[in-house]
Amino acid sequence: MTPDTADTSAQAAASAREAVPALHRTLPPDAPHDVELAVLAMVGTTVFDGGLLERAMTLTLADQGVEEGSEQFERMLRYARDTAGMSKLGVFSHLFEDQHRAAAANTYFERSCDELIADGVIQAVPGAEDAIGWLREAGIMVCLATGFGRHTQNMVLESLGWMGLADLSLCPADAGRGRPYPDMILTAVLALDVDDVRKVAVLGDSCADIQSGLRAGATTVAGVLTGAHGEHALRAAGATAVVQSIRDLPVLLEPRSV
Repeated sequence: MTPDTADTSAQAAASAREAVPALHRTLPPDAPHDVELAVLAMVGTTVFDGGLLERAMTLTLADQGVEEGSEQFERMLRYARDTAGMSKLGVFSHLFEDQHRAAAANTYFERSCDELIADGVIQAVPGAEDAIGWLREAGIMVCLATGFGRHTQNMVLESLGWMGLADLSLCPADAGRGRPYPDMILTAVLALDVDDVRKVAVLGDSCADIQSGLRAGATTVAGVLTGAHGEHALRAAGATAVVQSIRDLPVLLEPRSV
């Protein structure tokens, strides 16, 4: 989950518009020279949520009887921020040991997200559509991956007019487990007939994105600075590259595309 408030999302959007490509690459010398599939995270990487996830989490915790501002509330909200990018059901399963309560919280959370999405808070990260278009024109397939449930993911895509923009979209339920597990990436590899996981590039804004990419065996596992975690955290998680925004992805991949 990307814990942007509406204000921080606006600041990130402004920063992304003004950013000059700044690539910091650490690529192994024996890296393959082609990329067949790019797995891109959604909120914080290709999409700004306008504070949606933070607001939906606040509403959900209150619905579950956790008093806003209490020590328990702050601890739970901090955990949700720290686990940005992970399956939301997995987050609630950690926060509430009772699985029925976790499932109820997840349902309420998704309903809250749907209502906020309908209010138009979702925006594309500047340059995201162009970058995805470049990838597909270069013959690189694109998968949009998220920690949202399927219904909410579809609402985000529909709100942006992005249905059909990518070759594939995946949520944790499609793959079995969400980030930091590699399941969504490996599901995309199988679904799109990629014959070598080293031909996969992963781009995400959270440490969970980086962890899932490394666990899947992708060669390029890049962090982006428009979302949940900063450069230090992304590098500590093992990112092979860090870019300012998704608009820099073609610069990162072009030398390795055939």
